[in-house]
Amino acid sequence: MRLGLYVNLYADRSDRPRLADAVEQVRLAEQAGFTWAVLGERHLHRPGYHEALTSLAYLAAHTDRIGLATAGLIAPVHHPVMLAETLAHIDVLSGGRLTAGFVLGYRPEEFALYGTRPTERVSRFEECLELITRLWTEDKVSHEGRRYTVEEAFLSPRPLQRPRPLIWNGGRVPAALERTAWSCDGWTTSFNETDEELPKKITDYRSYPRGPRSLGAEVIVCREGYAAPTTARARAALEGPLRGLYDAYGDWKRTSADAARYAQPWEEIVARSVIGSAAECAERIGRYQEMGADGIVLRVQPPGMPQADALRAIEAFGALTS
Repeated sequence: MRLGLYVNLYADRSDRPRLADAVEQVRLAEQAGFTWAVLGERHLHRPGYHEALTSLAYLAAHTDRIGLATAGLIAPVHHPVMLAETLAHIDVLSGGRLTAGFVLGYRPEEFALYGTRPTERVSRFEECLELITRLWTEDKVSHEGRRYTVEEAFLSPRPLQRPRPLIWNGGRVPAALERTAWSCDGWTTSFNETDEELPKKITDYRSYPRGPRSLGAEVIVCREGYAAPTTARARAALEGPLRGLYDAYGDWKRTSADAARYAQPWEEIVARSVIGSAAECAERIGRYQEMGADGIVLRVQPPGMPQADALRAIEAFGALTS
């Protein structure tokens, strides 16, 4: 099973760059055999959240082999040409290590920040991914759609990977899974998708028609994760910071369809996570593989967890990959 490390990009109140911590974690994950370092995107967040694309480029410069992925960029708020060009350049700079993951987005504040409307998000998303895919693979692109118009556009340089980097998409409702199957190469689950829901959703996702540009239908499960010598030590390290993160989600996720899942009892959150001893975590990861997952992305460091604790968890998960 391929493992990804979900990188903590939260800043602190002093606005001190925390990317040195991220670099230390990702370099350790690279040595430990992780497949990807995975970054998310947030805006209008206090005390701060580092911008994803420049952070991705920074990590590319400080690593050698590990894949660099997003899960995900809010496609409808960005102009597709800008995204295609920037991501292509990151693929070139990293030596062909990019996986571009997107999401539809849900926060009205973020749409307003970029001058777009939530009611336009599906059409913007679909056109954005179409244009990115074409710009990455075609010598010249002309497009006149509902939201974007380009004439004889091209990228130079194009991505290093051929035919192009893989594209992931997140989402949990049937329409999102169908859209992902048609337009993308992989589905990233939400962190709060339950184990009971996953098998059917994986089956449904892989049953939907794939579009002519699709390169695959891989499933990447996202989970809270912490491995330690004992279950008690794992839970002691993770519980406080993770509770703080989920409490903060009460406001952050208020317009999301899954907002209520962040207010669930702690034991229900643990039940859908990869937390415990090495043996317990290996068993949990194996269960997701049996469900049909191709990889699992682990968020081991919620805001407030000491760097040393995060590094210990990365090492412990790395031992499971050897």
